[in-house]
Amino acid sequence: MSSLRHSKSILFGLTFVLIMSMTFGVIAAFGQSSSLDSPLVGVVMKGGVTDQKQVRNDTSLPPANYFDESFKLIKDAGLNHVRLLLYWESYEKNPQAFMNELEKVANLADKYGIKVIYDNHQWHTSSWLEKRGTGFPASLFENNSQKYPKDSGGKEGQPVAKLWWSDFWDGSIKDAQGKDAWTSFADFWKKVVTKLDGHPSTFGYEILSEPHVESSDQWEKIGNFNSFVTDELRSLTNKTIIYSMNVPVDLKGPIQLTPENLAKMAPTNKENVMFKISVYGNPDRDQYQKQRFDLFKKASELTGDPLYVGEWNNVVRTQVNGVFQLDPAKSGLDQQTTDAMLQAFKDNNITASAFWKWDYQDADTPSFNLILNQNGTITPTQYYTYLKNSVAKVYPDLNAQK
Repeated sequence: MSSLRHSKSILFGLTFVLIMSMTFGVIAAFGQSSSLDSPLVGVVMKGGVTDQKQVRNDTSLPPANYFDESFKLIKDAGLNHVRLLLYWESYEKNPQAFMNELEKVANLADKYGIKVIYDNHQWHTSSWLEKRGTGFPASLFENNSQKYPKDSGGKEGQPVAKLWWSDFWDGSIKDAQGKDAWTSFADFWKKVVTKLDGHPSTFGYEILSEPHVESSDQWEKIGNFNSFVTDELRSLTNKTIIYSMNVPVDLKGPIQLTPENLAKMAPTNKENVMFKISVYGNPDRDQYQKQRFDLFKKASELTGDPLYVGEWNNVVRTQVNGVFQLDPAKSGLDQQTTDAMLQAFKDNNITASAFWKWDYQDADTPSFNLILNQNGTITPTQYYTYLKNSVAKVYPDLNAQK
């Protein structure tokens, strides 16, 4: 009889361990409770020091009250999320000021109860390759300046940019000390995570926004890169890690943009991971927008990684010399379109989104800014009002939590 009780005890113990393991596995998979309690609805915010180009002259910094006033206005709009843009080259330009600004943002986000995703952004690769670009630091180019000449063009598809990204995905780029770029990249991120991870406002980290895919054989290589960085960061954090869709989003081009290839970019470690996409038009607006959105949804289903709409707005592109370019005069938002886009995200079970964008500098496309900087005074635009109204309408429970 005692052996029977002993056997039952062992069985009960094993069952308990199994149940607890499954429970904690679910918790680990979802990460922070905030991702389950309510959706993240917010804005993409431009920083000051964290936005500086390394090999160009400094650009103007925000007013002294920019971050404090911004977080207050974001909270007042019923929003609960900020995706903060930061650039690796900005850190290399001024490490101390860079970290000080991140600390300031994190402290204010704590104060106002705003969840922040810190986005390692890049645009046209780097300021080394062109004055419009910001992203990768000069240390990855100076040692290879003959191969990647300064001002030789960083936009996807341009010859030197195409070569640089191909070498980056192959892991062959090294700095002057012989350190490979992937390791340097992870070391940079570790400094950021160490600074920010203890803040309750820190929701997660976006590895690299919109990486370039220059050929169809690079999808799996990007997955290897994302897996490497994720594994490195998991030694420091259990918070959400986000990997991004690629550029260009060419539905008929040679890079073979398919759900199956997009899924190859996912890190192998699935603990608390999201897939970030950009949406610049209502998914139901036209065939292109629908096909584009459905492509990302299918990739999300294949990986099991939730979608994060890390950028959204409404733009119109017109063809110029055979190339479709954003047309500021025809692009824009009204209240109806803003409502429709947020409702589309909700209907498609998108639990995190960020409006593009919140910037103390003027934008060429008016709807690309929720505020104006009028002699140091932060003033909301009409698009701020549209977004505030839409949040109240589409996410009434979120608005009630203000």
